[in-house]
Amino acid sequence: MRLARSTCCKCRGIGGSLSAFVAVIVVSLVAISGLVVDGGAYLAARRSAINDAEQAARQGADQISQQSVRSGIVAISPSSAVFAAESYLVQTGHPGTAWVTGRTVYVSLTYKEPTILLGIVGIHDFLVRATASATEVHGVVSADP
Repeated sequence: MRLARSTCCKCRGIGGSLSAFVAVIVVSLVAISGLVVDGGAYLAARRSAINDAEQAARQGADQISQQSVRSGIVAISPSSAVFAAESYLVQTGHPGTAWVTGRTVYVSLTYKEPTILLGIVGIHDFLVRATASATEVHGVVSADP
C-alpha cells in the first residue's frame, strides 16, 4: 500500500520552518533574560564598587599627619592615606589605586564581574569601575543656621 503524498500548495516548502521560529524565539528569550539578570547583577556590583571606593577614600582622609597637628596645621599624611585606602580595597577583594592631592584622597578601582546567563551568548564578564574621593575637613567649616 502506498500513501499519497500531499500536493497541496499550502503545505509545500514549509517543513521545519516552525522549528527555526522556535529556535529564534528561545535564543531571544534567553538573551533578554540574560540582559535582565546580568544587568541587575552589574548594577549591584557597580553600587558595591562605589561603596568600597567611597569607604576607602574616607579611610585615607582619616590619616592625619601627627607632625602637622603638633604644628597647629591639620593635614593628611599622603603615604599613610594611600596605604590605608589601598589596604581597605585589598580587604574588600577588589584592589585599586589611591592618590592624594592637597587635602583630598582619590580612589579608583576596576575589576571584572562574571555574568550569570549572558555566557550562553558569549559574554562571560563585564567591567566594573568606580572612582571616589574624600576631603579631610577639620573643625567647624560653617555656622549653624
